Amino acid sequence: MTSIQKQNIAVGIAFTFHFCGAIGILFSPYKDWFINNTFLNLLLMVGLILLTQENINKWFCLFMVTCFCVGFLVEFIGVNTHILFGNYVYGNSMGIKFKSVPIIIGLQWFVVIYCCGVIMNFVSHWAKRKLKEYGEEDKTTKKAGSISLMIDASLLATLFDYIIEPAAQKLGYWKWENSTVPFFNYTCWFFISAGLLIIFDRLKFNKLNKFAIHLFIIQMLFFTALRMYL
Repeated sequence: MTSIQKQNIAVGIAFTFHFCGAIGILFSPYKDWFINNTFLNLLLMVGLILLTQENINKWFCLFMVTCFCVGFLVEFIGVNTHILFGNYVYGNSMGIKFKSVPIIIGLQWFVVIYCCGVIMNFVSHWAKRKLKEYGEEDKTTKKAGSISLMIDASLLATLFDYIIEPAAQKLGYWKWENSTVPFFNYTCWFFISAGLLIIFDRLKFNKLNKFAIHLFIIQMLFFTALRMYL
C-alpha cells in the first residue's frame, strides 16, 4: 500500500467515524452509546496516525510515550489537587479511570500536540518554500524557528481546548465547578503544550504527516458542530 493510499484511507475512516458520531449524538436515540464509546474512537485515531506516520523510529515512540505520560500526569495533578487547570472532575464517558483520571486521556494529549506540531511544521516549510520561489533569503535562525513553532502550535492546541470545552461538559467527559471554565485552564494548556512541543521540535522523526492536518480539521469541525447544536 502506498503512502497516498494510506493517507486517503485514513482520512476517509476518520471523517466517517466523526460524521457518524456527530449524527448519532445530535439526532439519534443512541446518543449515550456514541458518547460512551468515545475512547474507542480515540484509539482508532491513534491507530490511523501510526498507520500514516512514515519511518516510525525510536524518537517518534519516545515522543508518543512522553506525551502520554505527561498528559496523564498533569491531569492526575489537576483532578486530585486542582493545582493545574482548575477545579474539575472527569465523568464516566472516557473509559477506565485510575485515581479519577481516564487512562486514555494521555493519548488525547498525544493526538492534539502531534497534530498541532505537524501543522505548524508544514506552515514553516511552506513559508520557506515561498520565500525561495520569490528569490528571498530565509533569515530565520533555527532557534527563532523553534520558538515560533512552539508558540504558534501551543496557541493552536489551546484554541482546540477552547473549542471542545462546552461540548465536552455536555457530553459528560468532564465537569467544571459551577460549569465555568477558568482562564487558568487555558494558561496551563498553553504552557504544558509548549513544553511538549519543545520535545516535538528537538526529537528527530518525520513531522510531515498530512493525515494529522486532516484529523485536526475533522475534530475541530466535529466539536464545533456539537458546541453549536447540543
